[in-house]
Parts: sequence; structure tokens; C-alpha cells
Amino acid sequence: LSHTGGGGGGREKNPSMATIVNTTEEEPMLAVVRSTAQLAWADAGPEVADPEVARLCAEAQQHLLAGRWLDMATLMLASADLLLLSPSAPDKGQPAPPLSVSVRSFLNCAALLCAAADLECILTVICNLVTMAGSEDEALEIAKLICAKLTHQPPADKPTLRIKVLFSLYNLLPSLSGKAMVYRKALEVAAAAAGKAAADCVVPTFKNIDAFVAYWGIGKPEQRELFLAITRILKDHKGMTKDYFKFLNKYLATFDGSAGDADAIAAAKEEAAAAIVEFVKSSDLYQCDLLDMPAVAQLEKDDKYQPVYELLKIFLTQRLESYLAFQTANSTLLQGYGLVHEDCITKMRLMSLLDLSGHCSGEIPYSAITKALEINDDVVEYWIVKAISSKILDCKVDQLNQLVIVRYSCPQDFLGPYYSVILSFLVNTCSEM
Repeated sequence: LSHTGGGGGGREKNPSMATIVNTTEEEPMLAVVRSTAQLAWADAGPEVADPEVARLCAEAQQHLLAGRWLDMATLMLASADLLLLSPSAPDKGQPAPPLSVSVRSFLNCAALLCAAADLECILTVICNLVTMAGSEDEALEIAKLICAKLTHQPPADKPTLRIKVLFSLYNLLPSLSGKAMVYRKALEVAAAAAGKAAADCVVPTFKNIDAFVAYWGIGKPEQRELFLAITRILKDHKGMTKDYFKFLNKYLATFDGSAGDADAIAAAKEEAAAAIVEFVKSSDLYQCDLLDMPAVAQLEKDDKYQPVYELLKIFLTQRLESYLAFQTANSTLLQGYGLVHEDCITKMRLMSLLDLSGHCSGEIPYSAITKALEINDDVVEYWIVKAISSKILDCKVDQLNQLVIVRYSCPQDFLGPYYSVILSFLVNTCSEM
């Protein structure tokens, strides 16, 4: 994908974007209509096929001369559908269904008759119609027709090719809202395919998602739909757990708890619970804003997810003792979410140490650590080193006086008193300037 946004840094070219090279004297659009019609009627005999091909080409010629690009797009996509009526397209022994019946996709049938490169060429020529439209609205309507064709296919039917064509369409569209719509359709194809190859086509674009959102200028509902689609792709994508948690947070943050969000926020309970589970599972995450999000707060009064919310509160505001009591009463629940008790204890000990550092006056006695972490004196320094290596604590050990001198500790919640202190400091500093 490419865009011209932000700092106006010029338009990047997408190396996978197809380019039309005309190898005949015939107009590419007419060539597509002619070739698809000829393929569709190839087995019908010249007496039947020739008049049909001539009729479609004549109609296409009229649209071309009149500049009726939306009608041309409709005709070209319908001409492609004629492939479905070819006797060679259905399985052997199966009659071709009537036009009014929903049949197998154009991509499935075309694959029997032309190579993937030919199919991509046909679709690229159709996509190029958006550059000829007389207005952005007309280009957007053409794009919607193409997107409907590419998304309403069996999920496993050439998803990578369809995504590639959608990205080409994205780069051709002038409308920012159209670009956002086409990108979401590409995500829809990738999510439905549920395969690594399709996901790999879109995952690299996620690192630029904030720039895309700003460039498109889309509102909260559209952002919400976008982030949710991304989480569905990343959920089962190996090695992407951090990104999955990141986009779950982005999705949940779009809910502000206002009356207008009342219906939509109720549908976010599953994702809110998933974000909590991902936070608890992760051995790299020790701080989050989940408790401050209305989409997560609603779980506190939900019959199904209340225990999950309680678990989050324990990890962010309490200590190991509370977790052990919770685990005793909810061991089946933890197992159901794939949470390993031993891993939870390890993380909870580090979180307890973090909580201790936030409530001390710069010094933590060994005795307080052994009590909070429920460990022996001889492993205190092991847990200190583990906290330092996890980058949640910056401290030094006073072995003589059995003290940990804390220089810095990572806040468990990004918001709250830490922001208040920073804001107060900034206000005072600015007033003195």
C-alpha cells in the first residue's frame, strides 16, 4: 500500500501493484469483454457463441464511447460471470446452472480456463476503470462492485491473488474513504481465508496502521471495525501475540462509555476478556491501561466474564496471596483460558515486587519481599535480578543491610497517579518559564 500523507513525503510505489501493458491494438477493456465472452461460450458452437460475443462487445463499445464507466464495470463483471455458464466450467457430468441460481465463483471457473496471470490481468483491467470515472463518487461505486466480486468468493479460493488485486485497486482509487473501504475488504478476505499465506499479505501493512488511519481521516466506528478485523487476523498468527494484544487495546480504546456506545460496547466483551487473558499470559507485559477502559470495566458486572475481570484487578492492584486464593477457587476457569498456574505465579511474584516498589520510600527490606513473594531469604536476589532483566525495576542491592534501593519502577497502570505527577511537574515548570 502507498499513500501521500503526513509530512508529504511523496508517493511510494507498491512493487506488487500490477501494470497494464497493451499488447494488441484493441482497447484493453474491450479485449477483456471479448476474451471472457469467448471463453464462456467456447463450447456452445459458433452459431450460438458468435452472436453473444458480438452483442457483448457492441454493448461494451457503446459504454466506452459514451464514457459510462459504471455501466462498463457492471458489464465487464457480468461478462466474467458468463464463464460460469460454460459447459466446461462445472464438474464433469453436472449441468450448468441457470443465471438466476447462485453458482460457483468466477475465480474458481476462470481458473479452469486461464492461468493466474491471465486472471490477474483481467481483474486489473477492470480495476483500472476507477481512474476513468468522471467523479470520486462514480469511482467509489465502481470500487464497490469490484470489492463485492472479490469478497463474495469461497474463503479458500485464491485469497492471495484477490488481496493483491484489492491492493492494486487501493492504489488506483482517488477517494480516501474508498481507500479505507478497499483496505478493510482486503482484511476481510485475509481473515476469511484463515491461512498463513493470506495473512502474510496484509500483516506487513499493520505497522503503518496509525499513519493510514490519520491519512484516511476515518471516525471512531470505522477505526473500531478496522482494529477488530486486524485482531481476527493476528489471533492465530504465530509470533504475533504482542501485536494481537496491541490491536485488542486499540479496539477497546475506541469505546468511551458514552450513551452512543451502549449497544456496540456490549459486543466487545469477548475481546475485552481476550485482552485480559493475553496480558496475564504474557511474560513481557507488566503494565496496561485495561482497568481504565469502559469496555473492560463492563465485565465487572457480567456473569460470564466477572472472574476474568477480577483476575486483572489482582494482577494490577494486588499481590501473590490474592492470586493464590483466586486460583484455588477458579482453577478450572484458568485452565479453560489456557493459563498455566506456574507461569501465573512467576508473573504474579514480579507484579508483587513491582507493587512493593511503588509503595516504598525508595527502600524495600528483604523481609517485605520474602513475605509478599512467599519465598525464602536465599532467593530474594534471584527475583531482584529477574525483575531487572525484565526491565520493570532499576535498583541496587544493599546486602549488608538487607535492603533493595529502588531508583525506578515501571508503573503497572499507565494512567492514574503517575500521569498526575507528570502533569503537575509540567504545569509548574511551564509557569516558571
